[in-house]
Amino acid sequence: MIGRLRGILAEVEADHCVVDCGGVGYVVACGSRTLQRLPAPGDEATLHVEHVWNAESGPRLYGFLDRSERGAFTTLTGIQGVGPKAALSVLDVLPPGDLAAAVAREDKAAVARANGVGPKLALRIVTELKGKPLGDVSFTPSAPGVHVAAAAPAVPSLTGEAVSALLGLGVAEVNARRAVDQALIRLGDDADLSAVIRAALQELGR
Repeated sequence: MIGRLRGILAEVEADHCVVDCGGVGYVVACGSRTLQRLPAPGDEATLHVEHVWNAESGPRLYGFLDRSERGAFTTLTGIQGVGPKAALSVLDVLPPGDLAAAVAREDKAAVARANGVGPKLALRIVTELKGKPLGDVSFTPSAPGVHVAAAAPAVPSLTGEAVSALLGLGVAEVNARRAVDQALIRLGDDADLSAVIRAALQELGR
């Protein structure tokens, strides 16, 4: 089993990358959010990997930049009807903390925004994730007198806040998410919200 790869990022394609580890190039399938946040080809990269075996296509590696994303992927693919492609699509629109928050408020529409995930499958995902851990994030509210670290789902992500701001300005969601992703690539994850919104508006030509 391969759990992590560290090596030189050799190639980045539309749905995968190639990591050169000691002269061996590993093809790793990734979601679009992961691919956009990878370093430039030629630089060192570390990916947390989930090794999936499919009877038709054989073994395949799926890569993530942190363990919480890999944990979320594993949890999602454990749900009937959710394959690796659908799980990556969900995580493209809802990173683990946002997904936990959507499950907590039973927001099926948020999950259904993922490509290839219809309303019925979104309902199943929300229903089955209730009470299940997602990496370091728990979907279960803390019981009286019991402290559960649930800061991650309670705090909106920078991406989510920026997208919400653009939605409030009348921007279509798919365009808002694309513009915010491009803005974060330019500015980095440490940028403040106002700067991300301004950069996203520039991407939209506003």
